[in-house]
Amino acid sequence: MHLPSVTANGKGRARRAAKGRTAEAVARAGFVGRGVIYLLIGALALRIAFSDGGGRQADRGGAVAELADRPFGNILLWLLGIALAGMALWRLSEALFGQAGPDGHKPGKRALSGARFLFYVFVSYSVLAYAAGDEGSGSGASDRQTKDVTAKVLDWPAGQWLVAAAGIGVIIAGVWIAGRALMRKFHKRLRLSEMPRRMRQLTDVLGIAGGVARGTVFAVAGGFALTAALQHEPGEAKGMDNTLRSFTETGFGPWLLALIAVGLVAFGLFSWVNARWRRV
Repeated sequence: MHLPSVTANGKGRARRAAKGRTAEAVARAGFVGRGVIYLLIGALALRIAFSDGGGRQADRGGAVAELADRPFGNILLWLLGIALAGMALWRLSEALFGQAGPDGHKPGKRALSGARFLFYVFVSYSVLAYAAGDEGSGSGASDRQTKDVTAKVLDWPAGQWLVAAAGIGVIIAGVWIAGRALMRKFHKRLRLSEMPRRMRQLTDVLGIAGGVARGTVFAVAGGFALTAALQHEPGEAKGMDNTLRSFTETGFGPWLLALIAVGLVAFGLFSWVNARWRRV
């Protein structure tokens, strides 16, 4: 057998495995895991809006610490970390073989899946590390990491420009996320024809509210990064917890944070809708 045909057969088997039932189950488990994270972050943000949050911070580490305190918490953390690792593997398969849908093989789509793969590798690692006893990835980790990374980059040659570019990129990403949610772009990723009418209506509410809230948080976090670059002050950069807390410093007081928190809970529920109805 010629080497090109062997290579082609190997690629074909890998592609079929990436689109098979096991890969589908892994992807759906990943959406369940993502939903858990956002539900907990939203609940923590809602608690912070009207109290001190019970010592927890509304970021990924705070969500992980909250889950760890539940009955069988360590087992739940391992399951969550494995589910998010599954999400990472599914995103990798999309980067290698293309997303579902007619335009899924476009280079831009595959590059975006590659970026998501790296993100979920980091998230799953941080959850599994906490489950294994590394509490450095716990509550408040996002704020510490954001400030530490920003401080290091600002010390590089042209570091101020790099941080500014990153901040602008995150702002654009936030606007893009919110805009796509408002335009209901998620429709093309879901098996809408198989969903009951009320489920479709609920999905629209969750998808729009969740996407707008998530996009808003991204855009505001990007604004803080841009401010840190312009002022050459790494302390101005904020992780998710401090970004969310900043909403209480507006003229709306805690109510704006409460609204964002409800939106993040909606996005968590929307992730569970994806776990059931998304085309993968």
